[in-house]
Amino acid sequence: MPKDNSAESPPFGAYAPSGALALVVAATRKCSTGWLGKRVAFLLRGAAMRALRGRPVDIASLGARMRLYPYNNNAEKRLLFTPQYFDPRERALLAERLRGDFVFLDVGASVGGYALAVAANAGPRARILAVEPLPALFERLAYNIGQSGFANVKAVCCALSDIDGEVTLFVNAHNQGESSVRIVSAEALVERIQVRSKTLLTLAREEGYAQIDAIKLDIEGAEDLALDPFLSAAPRALWPRLIVMEFALLRVGAQLEQRLRRLGYREILRTGENVAYELGEEPAH
Repeated sequence: MPKDNSAESPPFGAYAPSGALALVVAATRKCSTGWLGKRVAFLLRGAAMRALRGRPVDIASLGARMRLYPYNNNAEKRLLFTPQYFDPRERALLAERLRGDFVFLDVGASVGGYALAVAANAGPRARILAVEPLPALFERLAYNIGQSGFANVKAVCCALSDIDGEVTLFVNAHNQGESSVRIVSAEALVERIQVRSKTLLTLAREEGYAQIDAIKLDIEGAEDLALDPFLSAAPRALWPRLIVMEFALLRVGAQLEQRLRRLGYREILRTGENVAYELGEEPAH
């Protein structure tokens, strides 16, 4: 397999799909979102994955140019073969909220699906921060940002947690997108690595944010470690107006959702994987 986006890697387009692969990608991207459409898409995808034999693919997805390695990361599989299945309702909600100086944090950004989709629709005054702790995925994220040419996207390699310093990241070898500072699945083949960690408040201060319009959290059951300290210490004016996050994978996640409601957030969207909360007016005292 070619090295991930190193200086010696071929230029973008060297791995463009051709022949049978191009036909399969075109076919899977036209599949419907119904049960039959998904079955057809997944069957075609499986055959294409075997034929690829570990090669990356250079392609446009969600309005951005990406080099995708769809072997140990489910997000890259979807971005390559079926971007129409990549959280369409969540992306539509974010697109509705875009305005000139929109500030968006993509936490657990992987290779940039959310960050780049927002950037493709936002204007040049928007500020988009993509946060990814796993070095291998961060390289791919940085590469994709560079190829897409979005000047309003910045990438940071760190975990978002309740401390500034260093934390252990548990990496799922079969799906690197399930990396977490908590062990979520006892069955997963897990590697442990040490990574830099920052709190959300530290990150916001370093970036000089006066507002956070939206944040997407995909950090595999560690959402409370990112949000709880921030909501306790940050001024309300800095609280995210919109929070999109995965369903709670652990019991503490349910406690986080209860706290969000008490603080004035209301649920406005729930899909098969994620829930979205919007901040209302400050409760009267």
